[in-house]
Amino acid sequence: MSHCIVRVSVFLSCLCCLLSSQTAIAKKMYRWVDDQGKTFFSDQVPPKHNQFRRDSLSKKGRVIEVIEKAKTKEQITQDNRLAELRKEQDKLIATQKTHDKALLSTFHSKEDLINGLNAKFETLDSEKKIIAGNLEQLKTLLNWQQKQAALLERDGKKVPQKSLTEMQSTQEQIKKTERSALVNMQKKQQIETEYKANFDRFVYLTEPATDEHEVKLASIIEANKLGLFYCHNDHQCNKAWDIGHKFVNFYSTTPADIYNDKLIMNRLPATDSDLSLSLSKIKLTDTNYQLFLDIRCRDSSQGRELCAGQKVSSIRASFRPYINNALARAAQE
Repeated sequence: MSHCIVRVSVFLSCLCCLLSSQTAIAKKMYRWVDDQGKTFFSDQVPPKHNQFRRDSLSKKGRVIEVIEKAKTKEQITQDNRLAELRKEQDKLIATQKTHDKALLSTFHSKEDLINGLNAKFETLDSEKKIIAGNLEQLKTLLNWQQKQAALLERDGKKVPQKSLTEMQSTQEQIKKTERSALVNMQKKQQIETEYKANFDRFVYLTEPATDEHEVKLASIIEANKLGLFYCHNDHQCNKAWDIGHKFVNFYSTTPADIYNDKLIMNRLPATDSDLSLSLSKIKLTDTNYQLFLDIRCRDSSQGRELCAGQKVSSIRASFRPYINNALARAAQE
């Protein structure tokens, strides 16, 4: 009977050891570095170390989860502001996608685009000829009216009020017709500008790229850790936009995707080391804009670590100073 009791005790002891060892194995292992640079490994994180970024490790020591360090109020405010800016940028992206869809459904070849442009130009040219003919007739009429009035004055006669009213009416019609001619010219310029943008975009969407981005010139980034540049006027904004385009191409490791007067965007990151930059022009008032530089990394633990690291911060922090320096150099040329 005593042997039986001993065997049961041994069995229970072994069972307890097995259960405790399994519990230990089941516990997570964490690795973190404190503000002094010391590295810690433990299955429990002390409350005083909760603010540090930590890795959750597998049995083989591989990182299976990353718990980011606690954010300060300033960082939370910055994240909220970035979220607002990205919403505005996402609107531009959605608009561009809608435009692309309409472009591809309306035109099926480059020839379609060219024919469409020529048809619009023919309509405007016909309108221009009619306006020019009307303007010539009105000027001829005014010249005759003025001569008639001059003859009366030479003979010492008073020019009738009716004649003066008719001359004034003719002059007003001439001004109105000249404005119509200006509008016609502006329409043609606008259509030509839109056509060029549509043609380039159509080619980009329908034909494979033949060149890599060879030109890599350093460019821009803005203050307040947000990647913002505030434009003081349209002229400055247009120059800054061109500088920003070069900057995006220089720092992005992914190919270009969208380029227009409100949005410059490269394709989304494909690898953990990729950086995809985009620049959007966001309206503040009728005359003021801000350029917002965004940097995106792959949605992975390594990608998120890259975006939270010093490299991306340095790129973002150099944005506004670079634009200001480039604008200053351009002003001196």
